Amino acid sequence: MELKAKRTLVKSAPELWELADDPDRMEAWVRGLIDSAEPLAIEVTGREPQRMLAWRAAGAQIAIELAESGFGTAVRITAEHAQSDPEQAIRTLEGLLDELGSPERRPFAGA
Repeated sequence: MELKAKRTLVKSAPELWELADDPDRMEAWVRGLIDSAEPLAIEVTGREPQRMLAWRAAGAQIAIELAESGFGTAVRITAEHAQSDPEQAIRTLEGLLDELGSPERRPFAGA
């Protein structure tokens, strides 16, 4: 089943890219999507820096698209998986958007 979530976040594409392009975070997002606590091997299937990132693991696929939008960045997340509870999966995708947009997530703080 394919699910989508979209939101405009008040962060730049480079900030969001730094947060999304993190193998540990990608793994955690897939684990949340498929409701698994087990470690997963992530395979990146598409990468256009600051525009699109796609990966898969354990039969699930996630793609994040970034596009400038006014004072922020439009973020679209598409996920495909066989989870039987689509409402839970949508909540998971909305949680990913919450995490990306969180003011506490500051990718360049250590730079």
